[in-house]
Amino acid sequence: MTLYYDPVASLGKDLEAFQGIWEDRLWLNVPGPFYGGDTDTCRTGRLSAPRHVLYGGEYLTEYVYRQPKTPDETARLVEAADCDPFLGYGCDGDARWTPEAVREWWRDRGRITEYLSAHDWADVDWAEQGLAAAVQDYRSYLAGCLAADLRTYLYWLTEGRSPAPGERLPDL
Repeated sequence: MTLYYDPVASLGKDLEAFQGIWEDRLWLNVPGPFYGGDTDTCRTGRLSAPRHVLYGGEYLTEYVYRQPKTPDETARLVEAADCDPFLGYGCDGDARWTPEAVREWWRDRGRITEYLSAHDWADVDWAEQGLAAAVQDYRSYLAGCLAADLRTYLYWLTEGRSPAPGERLPDL
């Protein structure tokens, strides 16, 4: 059993859907290989990957709030990226995130909580796609298992492999 699933390893020709530029990524993206950058919110990302993609508020771009952990989840994110007319999703996060940058993002997560709390998501035009529920899912993820997922990701970044069960994970 591996604790970290490497979604990029299975992309193959689907890499073509990920032409996003790291410098364009939105700060709301969760650390990991995938991110939304200069995307167009055509309301398609959540149709493809409702447990991974969010958008709204003053940022009219899509972003990845949960990294995929299975081939099926990866396929959904590929579909979201493929539907973006700007091809603004990226998948080179593993080459860009450093342990220090992940820890800095984690320390600043209160900014994300404030952003998510500052809007009435049920009142947004996109509420028919369950946007308010997805925002609550992101809040719960921030307060819950995201810390463990990021510690596992830190191990992946530093060791280049998934930790085995029982191996000590890095601190955030």
